[in-house]
Amino acid sequence: MRFPYGLSDFGKLIQDGYFYQDRTDRIPLLEAAGDQLIFIRPRRFGKSLLLSMLEHYYDVNRAAQFEALFGHLAIGRNPTPRHNQYFVMKWDFSLVKAQGEIKDIEAALHQHLNDRMAQFAADYATHLTQPVTLRPDNAISSLESLLSATRAAGRKLYLLIDEYDNFANDVLMAGRKQEYYEALLYGEGLLKTVFKAVKAAAGGLGLDRVFITGVSPVVLSDMTSGYNVGENIYLKATFNDLCGFTEPEIAAVLARMAVEGGSWSAAEALETMRTFYNGYCFSETGGERLYNPTLSLYFLKALQTDGGYPKEMLDENLAMDRGKLAYIAQLPHGEAVLIQALNGAEGVIIPRLARRFGVADVLTAVKDQPFMASLLYYFGVLTFAGRGVLGKAILNIPNLVARSLYVERLRELWLPTYDDRQTIPRLAETVYLKGDLAPLVAFIEQRYLPVLSNRDYRWTNELLVKIAFLTLLFDDRLYMMVSETEVDHGYSDLSLIVRSDMRQFQALDLLLEFKYLSLKDLGLTGEQVRESTAAQLEALPLIQAKLTEAGDQAQRYGAALRARYGLTDLRLFAVVGVGLERVVWRAVQPVGP
Repeated sequence: MRFPYGLSDFGKLIQDGYFYQDRTDRIPLLEAAGDQLIFIRPRRFGKSLLLSMLEHYYDVNRAAQFEALFGHLAIGRNPTPRHNQYFVMKWDFSLVKAQGEIKDIEAALHQHLNDRMAQFAADYATHLTQPVTLRPDNAISSLESLLSATRAAGRKLYLLIDEYDNFANDVLMAGRKQEYYEALLYGEGLLKTVFKAVKAAAGGLGLDRVFITGVSPVVLSDMTSGYNVGENIYLKATFNDLCGFTEPEIAAVLARMAVEGGSWSAAEALETMRTFYNGYCFSETGGERLYNPTLSLYFLKALQTDGGYPKEMLDENLAMDRGKLAYIAQLPHGEAVLIQALNGAEGVIIPRLARRFGVADVLTAVKDQPFMASLLYYFGVLTFAGRGVLGKAILNIPNLVARSLYVERLRELWLPTYDDRQTIPRLAETVYLKGDLAPLVAFIEQRYLPVLSNRDYRWTNELLVKIAFLTLLFDDRLYMMVSETEVDHGYSDLSLIVRSDMRQFQALDLLLEFKYLSLKDLGLTGEQVRESTAAQLEALPLIQAKLTEAGDQAQRYGAALRARYGLTDLRLFAVVGVGLERVVWRAVQPVGP
């Protein structure tokens, strides 16, 4: 089995015998959904391969290859009448250079469209009965000539547009000048004019079908009347898994790959992939959770070529997502949204997903929580998790890879100094190797809590205390580290389970349960708490009660985790935050088998 990591050419993938998870059974559904479709998914989620599959299916030039390409797939056994009936043209806006002055960007866009149309004329030369006239400085005129030639040939055109929102993403994430984007898309800007031409072409001028992919609906809002005929299918349950892998599909691949007596097992590999890569849902009405396809192929390829898990679970090709979290974090109350997202038990609750907002809104408008959470959903670092009691949408972090980006961002915001970054690994390793929280707690009290107490948060409770530990202990190189792990009909606060491929080393399995008492609860001042010793605080009846409550939960959840993972030495801890002043902790002795 060969895994097509980084490969989005459907023809090469099939002809060279690469693994392909069949999605061709969705072609009839796509045909029924509409003539002009808009499909949005996060970066690196398989959109380009989907377009390539559609290109190979509908292209008249590939009719002789149909059996070789599709005969063994679902659509090959029951093809639609439209197969291999179209001239197909593909535009990829990620290839358009978005640097320089506006005239340079416009020239690059004209050049890309003309290049695509020149390739179209060459590809279909044997079918065309009249020439396609290209105008280097006017791609709209070139398109009119191409459509005329298409009609004269007695064929219809299928247009595929990849990364239609690349210009907007460049403005948002790379600090480009907003006026450049506005000049392209507002008024009679070139990009808006291009989409107006697409809209007009579909009105009887020879363009029969359009399929557009992108990351967010930002550009759709800015185009308004420029292109208001597309059917948005990206939230429909029917197409939830159009891109991405389901768990049964991943499990089947691992079962085929597993070698008896090998260094890894299919069950453990599935557990690891589930923790790191699963969890995406793109339908507001619910649907099966999906695995990120790029990350999954990255993992599976490492298993096959190296015989083990990849050392880094986050493929650096996805590291650009860090910039999106940095953008949200710098907005007013943006940090609070990231904190709330890390609260796995609740997630972020919004009335509805925002669908209509433009670049000006993103850059200059007042951002509320629904707005920022919606952006994080489109970026792929939040996903649908269900509905609240009033029908509001619940968004949460899909998996451990996405969680690592949040943790990294907050740690950089709160503890940015060189000394902090040198100290944190040493403190964390003391916990990993010895199960001793004392040095870490001292650092939290002396360095971390003063930082958090000076920031404007609504949460001065166990969530901030838990996040302090989470950001300091997070290490996905060693651990499957999950906040709010569901066990025994409840949720453990923070569990660090050593990855199966790292068990030859000495790291301990850990579980921490958190509670919180405010200064008002204790009837003490901040100064009194700061001046008390840890033993004096632990002796207070309210703190004793909270430690006992947390300890009982740790024992209960610990028993379930030991059974789930076959653990023999799971260390349990009860932790109580006392205001944002002190932290009291206790090691808990496990009970039961």
